[in-house]
Amino acid sequence: MYIYNVTVNIDESIHGEWLKWIKEHIPQVLGTGKFEKATLTRVLVEEDMGGITYSIQYRTYSREALDAYYREDANRLRTEGAKKFADKMLAFRTELQIIDEYTVDFN
Repeated sequence: MYIYNVTVNIDESIHGEWLKWIKEHIPQVLGTGKFEKATLTRVLVEEDMGGITYSIQYRTYSREALDAYYREDANRLRTEGAKKFADKMLAFRTELQIIDEYTVDFN
């Protein structure tokens, strides 16, 4: 399984507008059929640059699906946010491969 992680630092002046937008954007990314699940999280460490930081983690079972997302959907979906929020947000993307997952069984 792979995680396509997008970390975004948002200027506080557009935080509310961005948060509303990202909650509409995530279903659009999932709608490509390349990912099975997305998690929106707020980063609790304060950045020296200020702003509010979020991580959006999209999970997919295959490398092929992630590559297809890059080829077929990424540019179109990234452009909207870049145009809308321009210099008020900074985003970077990472790919993670899940090696093992562990859970605690309290029974």
